[in-house]
Amino acid sequence: MRSRFTVLTFLVSAFVCIAARSAAPGKDNSPWWGHIKTLASDDFQGRLTGSPGYRKAADYVAGVFEREGLKPAGTAGYFQNVEFEVQTIQTAASRVMLKSAQAAPVDVSDDLVLSPGIQQRKTTAAPLVFAGYGIHLPEEGYDDFAGLDVRGAVVVFLVGGPDSIAGAHRAHAVAEVLPHYLEKSGAVGVIQVASPKNREVPWARQKAAGTQPGMVLAEKNLRRYQGLMFGASFDESKAQVLFAGSGKSFADIVALADAHQPLPHLKLVPQIDAHVEAVVTPLTSVNVVGELPGSDPTLAAEAVVLSAHLDHLGTGKPDHGNGIFHGAMDDASGIATLLETARMFHTSKAKPRRSVVFLAVCAEEKGLLGSRYFAAHPSSHAGHLIADINSDMFLPLYPLRDVVGFGADESSLGDVARSVAAQAGVRLVPDPQPDHLVFVRSDQYNFVRKGTPAIMLQMTPKANTTEEATYKQWFSERYHGQADDLEQPVDIAAAEAYTKLVYQLALKVADEPAVPQWKKSSFFAKFAAQPLP
Repeated sequence: MRSRFTVLTFLVSAFVCIAARSAAPGKDNSPWWGHIKTLASDDFQGRLTGSPGYRKAADYVAGVFEREGLKPAGTAGYFQNVEFEVQTIQTAASRVMLKSAQAAPVDVSDDLVLSPGIQQRKTTAAPLVFAGYGIHLPEEGYDDFAGLDVRGAVVVFLVGGPDSIAGAHRAHAVAEVLPHYLEKSGAVGVIQVASPKNREVPWARQKAAGTQPGMVLAEKNLRRYQGLMFGASFDESKAQVLFAGSGKSFADIVALADAHQPLPHLKLVPQIDAHVEAVVTPLTSVNVVGELPGSDPTLAAEAVVLSAHLDHLGTGKPDHGNGIFHGAMDDASGIATLLETARMFHTSKAKPRRSVVFLAVCAEEKGLLGSRYFAAHPSSHAGHLIADINSDMFLPLYPLRDVVGFGADESSLGDVARSVAAQAGVRLVPDPQPDHLVFVRSDQYNFVRKGTPAIMLQMTPKANTTEEATYKQWFSERYHGQADDLEQPVDIAAAEAYTKLVYQLALKVADEPAVPQWKKSSFFAKFAAQPLP
């Protein structure tokens, strides 16, 4: 029989263990997961921008902002109205053919996705021109369009770039420079092809997503393409048909791209003959904006923005469950971090010297449109936004050890982030997948375009480990899929550690004596001196 002391010791130890287990973060007791459990539930029907489900989500975010003591900072309380034009492509009534003198016409309608986010020309009969990576950066000594006449043509390009161009610069060239160059040069269309190595979403899922409506901002000068343009993405497994008779094989071109070598530029043999039917309608949605005013009378006029996107893809033909694209990681996770960061400021009674703006944007999935509008028309602190810290699908699938800081190399904001991360035992590492163009695929990019230093932190797996296998599997099975739901495994401790990191970074930047500065070597520093219209 044990002594009373031994029994008492055992009972105390057992109680401590039970208490520790109950305190360990999990889906049942995590406030961060609680927000995701709400926003990614069936009630919100996938939060498609402009839908009742999205508006319900916006009301939820505004309610949390109010509860956590943030003041309304939109144009109508916590809300900022954003006007769109919605384009729905009538796929069944549209047709795309390839024609050449050497062969019978080929119907490629099923081999491409007509881009719903580009307002489509109704008819296009034009030659095809292959422009390598589609990069026009003569100031960096690289130009895929040098000596290439694209007037009246549809330009075909392969996503990627040479090693001589940094990943962020390649991404900017495709996202922003290319549309302006094509229109200025008189091109009538563009076809994007992915390298098989860089495909994130299975083609069948990308094709299904192409049936959803696309959007452009109603404010025309904020659009990437000012006029009508034929636009499509082509199935890379069928792309050889574009190069038939050219003397170049698509496989050889992909091999060069995978080695980051320069690509050939040539006029292709087939010509395109396209007829696209589309319906365009107006739509209004909202960004949600709250503010924690700064405590320093001098510095309070300046603001740090914390951003995440609230929208997702709505509903579709069921392929996993009930057909709802719940968007738990993309990006209810980022919104949960935004809301939990607001709570941390509130409960800690922190009084940052500068103001902190909390921004939940719409229409990220439609081309970063909500943030594009806000960056052009800030509803708070216009002209005094000193930094943006964005959270989008940061993927807490394994312990938090390494994060990629997209934009970290461009400004001193990256140096601050590196220091704050190191104090938390986290490393800031380079982008391991520059060809995926992530730098321009989330909302921090629109602040960069307007001259504001910005960063997005994203967890990254250790190479050649089970973490990397988990990461790849997530993209294959869940990214932009209905399986991005509440049932997926998530490392809650990593998510909460990430959220604390965002909080500490925001507080540090808001309290620093100096504002973040562009590095002289940064390609994007010029936007601070000459912001884009």
